[in-house]
Amino acid sequence: MRRIFSILGILILIGVVAVFVLNTMGYISLDQVSASQPAAEEATELPQVEQPVIANNLIVVDARVVPVQRAALSMAAGGIVDGVLVQEGDVVEEGQVLIRLDSARQKVAVSRAQADVNRVQAQLDELLAGPRAEEVASAQANLEASKARLNKVLKGSEAGDVREVEAQVDSARASLAKVFEGASEEQLISARAEMANAEAALRRAQSAYNEVKWRNDIAALPQAADLEQATNNVEAARARLADLQSGATAADISSARAGVVQAEARLESYLAVLPSDIAAAEADVRNFEAQLNLLTAGAREEAIAAAEANLAVSTASLQDALVSLSETELRAPFAGTVASVDVSLGEQLAGGAGVIQLADLQNWQIETEDLTELQIVNVQPGSVARITFDALPDVEIAGTVNRIRLVGEDNRGDIVYTVIVAPDNLDDRLLWNMTAVVTFE
Repeated sequence: MRRIFSILGILILIGVVAVFVLNTMGYISLDQVSASQPAAEEATELPQVEQPVIANNLIVVDARVVPVQRAALSMAAGGIVDGVLVQEGDVVEEGQVLIRLDSARQKVAVSRAQADVNRVQAQLDELLAGPRAEEVASAQANLEASKARLNKVLKGSEAGDVREVEAQVDSARASLAKVFEGASEEQLISARAEMANAEAALRRAQSAYNEVKWRNDIAALPQAADLEQATNNVEAARARLADLQSGATAADISSARAGVVQAEARLESYLAVLPSDIAAAEADVRNFEAQLNLLTAGAREEAIAAAEANLAVSTASLQDALVSLSETELRAPFAGTVASVDVSLGEQLAGGAGVIQLADLQNWQIETEDLTELQIVNVQPGSVARITFDALPDVEIAGTVNRIRLVGEDNRGDIVYTVIVAPDNLDDRLLWNMTAVVTFE
């Protein structure tokens, strides 16, 4: 813009000088100039409209040298700087770590999320694997035991079984009473007769023995054996008679009483069976049958779907934790040169704070700064341009318009557009933000 105003000022000055000279020589009067309405209008309208600086159909604008690829890098997350791994001028590769923040908390979050994924995955695997053989066997055993209990309850409630147990109670009580009564008269008479018979047999055996007792081989003779047997029979008969005459012993009474107690307890157990006991036993059978069927049927589709959903949630949490961990590192988005580093080790950074300028300093482009809306209409992509540099007056490079930014910006009241010019060749002495002049035909 400053070149436009300079040229306009020169043209106006030349016009004023020409009018003054012609007036002096008498060729033209200032009154005539003022009386000439069209000429006056032209004189007043010329400085009001900014016209492109056109000399021999040329448009000349200011520009500057910038890298084709550049980026102001910032940290996605805040934290304490744990490592500054590059310095200004370093050439880095794409993906190389440039800045690293302290990541202890993020690593713990990743470990916790990974453990949760493992837990949910194990639950899903267990559902898909189905029951183990031991679980099925245990359920079957529980079912058989419950059926046995039900059968026992049902059997105890039958009238025939109750009567049988009642008869056993009566028998035990009769035995106890008999023990207390002692031996009957018939038993005593029979025992006395048995005793008399044994004694008579003993006398006969003794008489026969006496006849041969003088012999040396008496021990081998049958008379000796008969005498011994007869003596034993008398002792046994005497003991039975004495037992009958003495009555029942304490042990006999205790044994008889225990038989009565056992029979009565069994009867009470049978009589204690209620309909509620049967219903409870039947419910146990149904419960264990349901458990066995549930085991053998495997996991429900809804349960598997819920476990899969839990796994998806846990996996997403793990991925979120991994993203948070990755945000503690700043990596180069492309290969280039570190132009500036604005961070120090141990510094507390806020998320979004710019820390590094990165650019590809091997490829340059020229960006115009003051191409007005009146000039831009005469420039199109593909237009040819000549580029000169303030710092390199001996260098002129040809270039081609690459693209034109679609949105103009306000520059001190003028709307200016940025045009990107690709130079045909480069000079090794070019640096970032060097000023240049671009001439469009």
